[in-house]
Amino acid sequence: MAHTSQSSRRGAALLVSTVAALGLLTACGNGGQGKSPESVSGTAAPATGNASSADSSGTSAVPSGTGSSSATGGSATEGGSSTGGASSTGSTTTSSAASARCHTSELTASVGGNDPGAGQENFPIVLTNKSGRTCTVRGFPGAAFVNASGTQLGPDPQRESGTTATAVTLKPGQSAWAGLTFSNPEISGAKTATPTALLVTPPDEKASLKVAWKNGAVPVSGNASSVRLGVFSAGTGA
Repeated sequence: MAHTSQSSRRGAALLVSTVAALGLLTACGNGGQGKSPESVSGTAAPATGNASSADSSGTSAVPSGTGSSSATGGSATEGGSSTGGASSTGSTTTSSAASARCHTSELTASVGGNDPGAGQENFPIVLTNKSGRTCTVRGFPGAAFVNASGTQLGPDPQRESGTTATAVTLKPGQSAWAGLTFSNPEISGAKTATPTALLVTPPDEKASLKVAWKNGAVPVSGNASSVRLGVFSAGTGA
């Protein structure tokens, strides 16, 4: 009996030792697994977090820069388009205005009959659109009386003050007129000359149209010798 009890006690002690050892091993194993995920998780989280933060900052900075650039670029492109459209439209407007203008080569010039009044001689300078397109004239013509050799007689005509220029649209075959006025030399006492032609320059053009002058003497110097020009209006002035 004593031998059996001792063996039993030894067996029980051995069993307890074995269980304790297994428990210790299990605890160590669990502890190691616990530390490893924490360490990895701890390392990954900041890295991911930092990466996110960096991405976010980067996204905020780069895309915002790129985005701003893109957006600005987009805006600039759109704005540029818009502006381009406006410039284009400004350019288009300017370009349109230039292309819409009647050019000298598209016009014919003539001088209408005299409509005298109050000691004044009044003649309409008429421009007619001979082209196949619609164009515009706006403002004052240029004009100069010349002799047979092409020499100008008298000073350049003056522009009537207090007049407002408006664009006159001319379809093919339509006309616009501007007044040419001077005091009757017999009344004013101005020195005179008899021109052979009147050179007419359409608004904003450099080339002139030559019109035969058949209306006698014009003032070229001295008292009340000024010749005046008005702005273009629709029609022939008749």
